Amino acid sequence: MKILRAALATLVFLLLLLATYYAHVAFLAVDVVLYSALADAVIAAGISAALMLPSRPLRILNPFEKAQLVVIWLLAGFVFAISVPTVIDRSLSFYILEKLQQRGGGIRLDRFEEVFTQEYVKEHRLVAVRLTEQQQSGTIEIVGGCVKLTPRGRFVAEFSRYFRRHFLPRQRLLMGQYSDALTDPFRHSRDNVDYQCE
Repeated sequence: MKILRAALATLVFLLLLLATYYAHVAFLAVDVVLYSALADAVIAAGISAALMLPSRPLRILNPFEKAQLVVIWLLAGFVFAISVPTVIDRSLSFYILEKLQQRGGGIRLDRFEEVFTQEYVKEHRLVAVRLTEQQQSGTIEIVGGCVKLTPRGRFVAEFSRYFRRHFLPRQRLLMGQYSDALTDPFRHSRDNVDYQCE
């Protein structure tokens, strides 16, 4: 009986989460998709807890079980935030599928680099979106026309480079061949560039 009531309450939470998310994206300003979706999860869990936990059907649950239910709601909301709107917003894989559909179902393989450099970057306003996200995350700042790492950004970059080198697959399938190229993508970068800030 407890499990059924908790499951029904969770279903109500999920419906409230979707309504909260929709209201947010349809009627309010959003700085970063991930952060707003996470906030929606917290709001929906808070409203659900306030409305449902004191209700007669859930009085059967003890305080520990109610706390667990709220944690489950938060985790479900975070999974939704990361797995649905954020992935669709950021995913190159979804872009490829959408672009193939837009172009009649097929694009020549030898022209895909052109699709990414000439269309993807412009259509998704990739530079503006990513710089905005990084600014909102506190990992970069733009000073006098120069994009600079903050101390937080430096830490995140060092962590991600370390993780990439030591904990990403060394034998990853890339277009029919296994390679470790993505464990150090800067391996073959040009040394002499003229876009660095003083």
